[in-house]
Amino acid sequence: MRKRLGVAVAIVLVLGTVGALAAQRGQDTVQGHVAAAKAAAGKDYPNLFARLCAPPEPPAPAGGAARQAPAVPDRSTWHVEPAKVFDNLYFVGQSEYSAWAVTTSAGIIVIDSIFGYSVEDQVVGGLRKLGLDPTQIKYVIVSHGHSDHSGGAKFLQETFGARVILSAADWDLLDRAAEPRPKRDMVATDGLKLTLGDTTLTLHITPGHTLGTISTLVPVRDNGQPHVAAAWGGTLYNWVRNRAAYITPDRPDRFWFDTYIASARRFRDLAASAGADVVISNHTVYDESKTKIPALAKRKPGDPHPYVVGSDAVGRYLTVAEECARAGALRASGN
Repeated sequence: MRKRLGVAVAIVLVLGTVGALAAQRGQDTVQGHVAAAKAAAGKDYPNLFARLCAPPEPPAPAGGAARQAPAVPDRSTWHVEPAKVFDNLYFVGQSEYSAWAVTTSAGIIVIDSIFGYSVEDQVVGGLRKLGLDPTQIKYVIVSHGHSDHSGGAKFLQETFGARVILSAADWDLLDRAAEPRPKRDMVATDGLKLTLGDTTLTLHITPGHTLGTISTLVPVRDNGQPHVAAAWGGTLYNWVRNRAAYITPDRPDRFWFDTYIASARRFRDLAASAGADVVISNHTVYDESKTKIPALAKRKPGDPHPYVVGSDAVGRYLTVAEECARAGALRASGN
């Protein structure tokens, strides 16, 4: 009798704990949203969760000296070898910052151009190492106007005549940036279909990280099998630390958090509608490229593709972004 009573009490305690966690995830509290984000991240996106849901660092000092372009770091700190990821998608970025090359029947589309100091080595040199011709770069999609993604666009524009694409808001952002920056070229609009040869990418304006961040849906193939990659264009909540560049009377913290949350939810729906089952990022830490690219090198025939995570996992990636932003908004409001 005592044994049965003990088992019953244990079951009640377990069910109570599970119920409490479920209730917590449904609460509009910092802890509730962090719990929801952690559940969404699971084992797939630990770094995304850790970076977005961590309590913010103190804001950068106001009124300091103008931000200067960093000195060129030693090549050994950023150089990595390029990699073929899908039949028509190649990684040509550096250790922390991604650039992607989409090959088509009529040329190459580059997504993000990394820094001015590394673009020739990583993008141009990387394409050549992969047996591809950089003179065939026709378009450069810049996800947003920060130098770690836009810095190499001028070189590709001037060297190969590539058309550079940003949103209108982020062309304006680049106008205020230090050199190098490309001359104004194509303006991305929401839902823009960019077709080159046999391939069409769809660009969506997903403001938050910047006012004109572009997130892209990319058709890819693995040994001829079609998949769709979702590229979330901007990840961190930069307004929390770099307040001088973001916060104004009409654009307080709540504006940026709400804008980001709405974009994450919308792009999650768009990715689901497109059947996206792959996540790629413009930072190697967020999509776990640092482990997935080495895993590709060891992949044997019949093994699953490390980047093909399924539609559920794509949705969970964007849920992490949304739920951590909700937690951030409550932290900012003091709740």
